Amino acid sequence: MLTFRRSLFAALLLITFVVVLRSSHSIPSSSSPPAPAHRPEDDAHNSNQVTDERSPGQKKNAIQHQRSLNPSPSAPLRERLRYHFPYDLDNKFPAYIWQTWKYTPDSLWFGEELRPAEASWTELHPGFVHQVIPDDTQRSLIKYLYSALPEVFEAYDSMPLPVLKADFFRYLILLARGGIYSDIDTSALKPAADWLPASYDLSTIGFVIGIEADPDRPDWHDWYSRRIQFCQWTIQSKPGHPILRDIVAYITEETLRMKKAKILKVGKMDKTIVEFTGPGAWTDAIFRYFNDPDYFNIGPDSSHNVTYEDFTNQKEWRKVGDVVVLPITSFSPGVMQMGAGDYDDPMAFVKHDFEGTWKTDPSL
Repeated sequence: MLTFRRSLFAALLLITFVVVLRSSHSIPSSSSPPAPAHRPEDDAHNSNQVTDERSPGQKKNAIQHQRSLNPSPSAPLRERLRYHFPYDLDNKFPAYIWQTWKYTPDSLWFGEELRPAEASWTELHPGFVHQVIPDDTQRSLIKYLYSALPEVFEAYDSMPLPVLKADFFRYLILLARGGIYSDIDTSALKPAADWLPASYDLSTIGFVIGIEADPDRPDWHDWYSRRIQFCQWTIQSKPGHPILRDIVAYITEETLRMKKAKILKVGKMDKTIVEFTGPGAWTDAIFRYFNDPDYFNIGPDSSHNVTYEDFTNQKEWRKVGDVVVLPITSFSPGVMQMGAGDYDDPMAFVKHDFEGTWKTDPSL
């Protein structure tokens, strides 16, 4: 006869059996090894959909970044800049246009003589975000973008001249956000989409620069800082590019060095503006990149360095790794020297009025 105790005992046995049965299905067999962890490298190895046209040095650099952890505050500045502003060559050029001036275009104090030039960038780039950053906003923007790198903001904030901050700002904003920077006294002659030939694969290009000066004359050093000088009034870049990382680190280190030595003052600095933040320092950073074995296939026995001779008398585009160098006509048309064409030249993209507004700064 089925009693209450027997019924309860039978129910407990049934529950125990069900629990044991379920547990046996949830535990993998000791003879079956667990599935291997997924690795990003596996996707690259198994996929044949994408062709990576970067140089081995660039691939190595990208992989090292992917595997890197957040560096400590004591790590070298370049390493921390690499972490906070990673460079991805495959990304598109951001649709930003950055300019700086004392006032925004909607201010009554914005000079009427600047309006046609400023408007040309918006008119030829209708899908872009066009920002004219006034002086009183730059400081807050840099403090926000570089909050994790306090020495960069300290360097910017410590500079004794507006022209130094203006130079530094263009590198800082492009490193963090990418896009196009162009001085307020420049006019767009052609949209950025026409700056490069249609045959170029944009996934292999991360930086576009123009030649400012190619003075093939014995006294060139009396007029320019370098035999080939790259212009800094118009630059296009994808965010995080190594050239920008290098120039930002260089300027930061030099600024803090002079500050510590108590010579970061007008008339006391041991560097000129050109060599500190201007075209001299800028040109040097570009050549350092072109000759960096971390990014280019430079063998230990190679005797060739990229020098001014590789760009003198250049008439068309020249691609060096992920950088496209434009001839002097592109960003300096109409100068009537050094082989530059006129404003109607097919290679003329940006007109620079050479106003030199920084020279009117009363603190200079």
